[in-house]
Amino acid sequence: MRRGREDAELAKTLIGDAIELHGIAPGQLSVHADRGSAMTSKPVSQLLIDLGVARTHSRPHTSDDNPYIEAVFKTLKYCPAWPRHFGSSEDARSWCDQFVRYYNHVHRHGSLGLHTPASVHYGTATEIRAMRSEVLDAAYDANPARFRHRRPQPPPLPTVAWINNPDQPLAQSA
Repeated sequence: MRRGREDAELAKTLIGDAIELHGIAPGQLSVHADRGSAMTSKPVSQLLIDLGVARTHSRPHTSDDNPYIEAVFKTLKYCPAWPRHFGSSEDARSWCDQFVRYYNHVHRHGSLGLHTPASVHYGTATEIRAMRSEVLDAAYDANPARFRHRRPQPPPLPTVAWINNPDQPLAQSA
């Protein structure tokens, strides 16, 4: 493994460990990646085939076709805590590790019904939404005028999200 560079074996280990950790069944996952050497390598390609993972790759010379990771990058770039510079690669890794933990476990995302990605991923969002509903009901019962006599509801839970929905045909060019 070469630290600080793309590495096929490291990518293979990372993907394999994540799939095992989260109990991903064959046919359940699609991995979308850039066309970097690690992600197009034989070890990673063979691993994905062996595990029944579908794979897609970015269009050549296009770095903006995955809206999810682009959203993370934008949030990172405009984070008020982003330092002007890092003293070392280790400083950058440490800062990014803290940011990712915050982004996934603390920050409530509007597109996720004000839940954290971890809450949605680990299945606690339904229970949290029910508790929010109880609090809103109690607040409404205590003072309906505060809500203009309309019972408030917590934001809806997220449903399936797609980059390219396989159930919708691609638009045909005229």
